[in-house]
Amino acid sequence: MFFGIGRRPKNNILIGSRRLRKWKDFDWILWGIPIAMVFISGILIASTQRQANYADWYQHWITAGVGILFAIVLSNIPMERLRPFLIPLYGMTVASLISVKIIGITALGAQRWISVGGLNVQPSEFAKLSAIFILAAVLDRKTIKQPIDLIKPLCVIAVPWLLVFVQPDLGTSLVFGAVLMIMLYWAAMPLEWSLLVLSGIFTAICSGIFPWLLILWIPLIGYIAYRSLPKKKMSAMITMTSQLGIAFVTPWLWLNVLKDYQRDRLVLFIDPSKDPLGGGYHLLQSIVGIGSGGLWGSGLLQGGLTKLRFIPEQHTDFIFSALGEETGFIGSFLVISAFAILIWRLLKIARQARTDFESLLVVGIGAMLMFQVVVNIFMTIGLGPVTGIPLPFMSYGRSALIVNFLAIGICLSVARRGNTSIKSW
Repeated sequence: MFFGIGRRPKNNILIGSRRLRKWKDFDWILWGIPIAMVFISGILIASTQRQANYADWYQHWITAGVGILFAIVLSNIPMERLRPFLIPLYGMTVASLISVKIIGITALGAQRWISVGGLNVQPSEFAKLSAIFILAAVLDRKTIKQPIDLIKPLCVIAVPWLLVFVQPDLGTSLVFGAVLMIMLYWAAMPLEWSLLVLSGIFTAICSGIFPWLLILWIPLIGYIAYRSLPKKKMSAMITMTSQLGIAFVTPWLWLNVLKDYQRDRLVLFIDPSKDPLGGGYHLLQSIVGIGSGGLWGSGLLQGGLTKLRFIPEQHTDFIFSALGEETGFIGSFLVISAFAILIWRLLKIARQARTDFESLLVVGIGAMLMFQVVVNIFMTIGLGPVTGIPLPFMSYGRSALIVNFLAIGICLSVARRGNTSIKSW
């Protein structure tokens, strides 16, 4: 009866091996980087509000906790099971964006939020994920081989883009465009076609700043269309005509559609000193704050400019300036490196996803996060216009933070069902 003494019961061995396997399968990058950023940003948000009579830092952590729970739930759901619900989801997204114009709450010159149970919800944030789902389903069903194949994905993205743009929310509307282009490229759209789609942006910029450059640019785009599209002569003529139309319409749109503050944001980043107490104030103070951090920074909760609240909206759009001042170049470099590692991990998951639909989902999410990171950081250091795009996981904002964790949950689901073990990373 003492024969079994000293042996480990078989059931305990099985339980131990299962626990060990769970820890091996735990995605330290997808979980660790967002949670670490939320923790650091909570401290930074507290620092920006030291002289204020309110505090949002603990709400940031509470929202993150809710987002983590959503991510855990999504990570256990195969994404293919959600495909039957995509059309109703898209309809709800469009309806919510329309409701913003009817019953929405206006703040800071824009009507972007609706009140749900006493909380302000920003539908445009959730619309980004919805658009990624629909685009992934559309591109999965039909390969981009002919220009006509672009009509459906362009129409899918055009509706939410337009509804977000007229709120007005220029920053979020730009995210839709970036997601569309990268997902089209991942779906094997020829690179020349990407250039043709994006050419309108360069044409619009040239028409306002360097109109003489259009003499060279428009024929070049026509030549690319001639070389890469079917019905070469007709395609070249249509392309050049559309470019001329964009060049003529852009000045009218600039004066009659964009609001004054939007025009200031798009222009003043080139020389914010032209209006140091107005539109250029944010940029100038942000650059000074980041530069004052030096190599190591002033220390968490020790930033002088942050404490005195010289930078407006520092806990939201300009949280990176607080990071630069209080953690210096080293802290900023570590955060940027963490974002780069996170995006690299998402690309790894996308390449090894089990289905094209799941691969496109992860690429769309990676494009969304990458674009927001680049634009937000460029904005705070003066290399880009102030667009109101938050820094993922770090800027205060309930809707944006929840959406970011939902996105992580989707990627975790794809990683769990694909050949994406941490070892291979």
